[in-house]
Amino acid sequence: QVQLVESGGGLVQAGGSLRLSCAASGRTFSSYTMGWFRQAPGKEREFVAAISWGGGYTNYADFVKGRFTISRDNAKNTLSLQMNSLKPEDTAVYYCAAVWGRTTVPREGKEYDYWGQGTQVTVSA
Repeated sequence: QVQLVESGGGLVQAGGSLRLSCAASGRTFSSYTMGWFRQAPGKEREFVAAISWGGGYTNYADFVKGRFTISRDNAKNTLSLQMNSLKPEDTAVYYCAAVWGRTTVPREGKEYDYWGQGTQVTVSA
């Protein structure tokens, strides 16, 4: 089992940047495929990005390509999401998620077994 805690959210103006972090504890972090999801008020949760256990494969939602970068540091048990050129429509609660022992980088939330509590990102116009 793994425990996930997100941090780094906040209020930023459109065009600004934020870096989200997800600290993991428990079983070996490097064995988990990791993902970021988000949920805006009144909307369903949606996939943002995912990264393989070794960091060699990534997967991004079309709406964040070129703006967001997912990365991980297995030595520090940390997942990150660098968000640049933020837009008001990026406003949401952002969640990190984990699934153990996968060779793919799933985009479906149902594929992930562990979730953090979320961190709020608000982008003002």
